[in-house]
Amino acid sequence: MLILLPPSEGKASPSGKTRLDLGSLAFADQLGGKRAELIAALEKLGKAPQKKAIEVLGISKGQAGEIARDAELATAPAAPASELYTGVLYDRLDFGTLTAAAGRRAKGNLLIASALWGFLAPADRIPYYRFSMKAKLPKIGGLPAYWRDALTAAMESAGHDEEGGLVLDMRSGAYSAAWKPKRARLVTVRGFTETGGKRKAISHMAKAVRGEVARTALSARSMPKDLETLAGLLEKEGKTIELTDKTLDVIEKA
Repeated sequence: MLILLPPSEGKASPSGKTRLDLGSLAFADQLGGKRAELIAALEKLGKAPQKKAIEVLGISKGQAGEIARDAELATAPAAPASELYTGVLYDRLDFGTLTAAAGRRAKGNLLIASALWGFLAPADRIPYYRFSMKAKLPKIGGLPAYWRDALTAAMESAGHDEEGGLVLDMRSGAYSAAWKPKRARLVTVRGFTETGGKRKAISHMAKAVRGEVARTALSARSMPKDLETLAGLLEKEGKTIELTDKTLDVIEKA
């Protein structure tokens, strides 16, 4: 089972002497050139008029200070992705309190999607950045299309797209569009509240659910090999689960 997490808009600001080393990141051979191209484009954008940079990155005027930070990625302090990303999903997953065995499973069975980095392993050291899939850099265009072939090559090289494989997808929107397996089974994790028989999807709750599901999978005695086993583990924790061929739904009943 491969778990795909989304990035988080909320990020910690690393400190210390460790700097970005593109060659040390996961899938350096397949994704390194793309990462370097984006970093160079952000460095160039930092010298452009602020109005243009804001428009290209799809940020607000109040976030204009992020343009300069993105232009200095190569020299900014870096920290493990598992520590850099914050927010509801990452709070519920809580990398820092996983057992040693669960941490080893995360190393081999979990990746974090990113508009800037493609896919990251939890231990990959990266700097703080502000860059989403909605950004459209000059000469690069839409990022899902930009990443698609490289991510396909990376996933195939790692054996993550094989017949009979299971990909637990916790990404959203354009991040999901950047890569979908051709052979492995892709299952989306969703969260709902249900009141009086009426069901409603709530994004905040969905993020919490995804973090909890990822933690349950990683913390099991052995990594679940199928969706039914994972559903059983979640039900033992008191969750209401509904499965289809393409979804795992966690239902919170009021």
